[in-house]
Amino acid sequence: MSQFKVQLLMDTGTVRVRDVVCSGECRHRSDEECTSATHLVFAYRGVFVRHVGRNDAVAEANQLLFFNEAEAYQISHPVEGGDACLDLVIEEGHLRELAPQEQLRAGGVLAFRRQRRRIDPRAQALVALLRHSLSRNVAETLEAETLALTLVRRSLGERTSHVAGASPGRQKLVDRAKLVLASDLSRRWTLAEIAAEVGVSPVYLTQIFQQVEAIPLYRYHLRLRLARALDLLGRYDNLTALGMDLGFSSHSHFSASFRQAYGRTPAEFQRSIRSR
Repeated sequence: MSQFKVQLLMDTGTVRVRDVVCSGECRHRSDEECTSATHLVFAYRGVFVRHVGRNDAVAEANQLLFFNEAEAYQISHPVEGGDACLDLVIEEGHLRELAPQEQLRAGGVLAFRRQRRRIDPRAQALVALLRHSLSRNVAETLEAETLALTLVRRSLGERTSHVAGASPGRQKLVDRAKLVLASDLSRRWTLAEIAAEVGVSPVYLTQIFQQVEAIPLYRYHLRLRLARALDLLGRYDNLTALGMDLGFSSHSHFSASFRQAYGRTPAEFQRSIRSR
């Protein structure tokens, strides 16, 4: 049985959107593969690692990963649970319009220089809104196309996204910390516990994480938990239970954190994806 479940949500020629769920059975590196077009992959649940040569990238809900056309890669799942991603293919001419030139490699084939780019909470909300709307068949085609292009524009924006700027060694250290967080997303981690798992001091970890991701580790973890809430809002009727399951101390704490990140409460966002 295949470990992948792929659902085509939309294909207009301008944009193709798929929901890709992987069971994560391949714990070590998979065989090499490549894509026939450039894919923009937004993980919204779980985590995986993409390997391109010696360069590794952790894919989780704070990151957009670029799967360049004809670029060989491997996938591994060091954390149990698999992953789920929203996979976008934008018509090449439109993607060239959307992508800042400095993010692309020189040459005729459209390819991004970096494997990944950190997205902001508003982009996370757009991922959830696009996926929920298409999977529930409540979005008009024109609206969904516009949402998809808005998501891409925001995820590539110099002011609305971030590319890690540190040595490969420091990026690997930060990636190890991300995998620790992903191993138990609802756990109320202490800094000392994460640092011990990574093998560095708490002070060093906070400094390096801030340098690589440009936000504090605790805020990065909070965004991961809130992104999981975006994923689960379509399934929960009891939002207090959802907040507690994600490690928040109370419903008010969960609601306030969600509203600060996404501009609306969990209940308001839930109504928007159910009644569009």
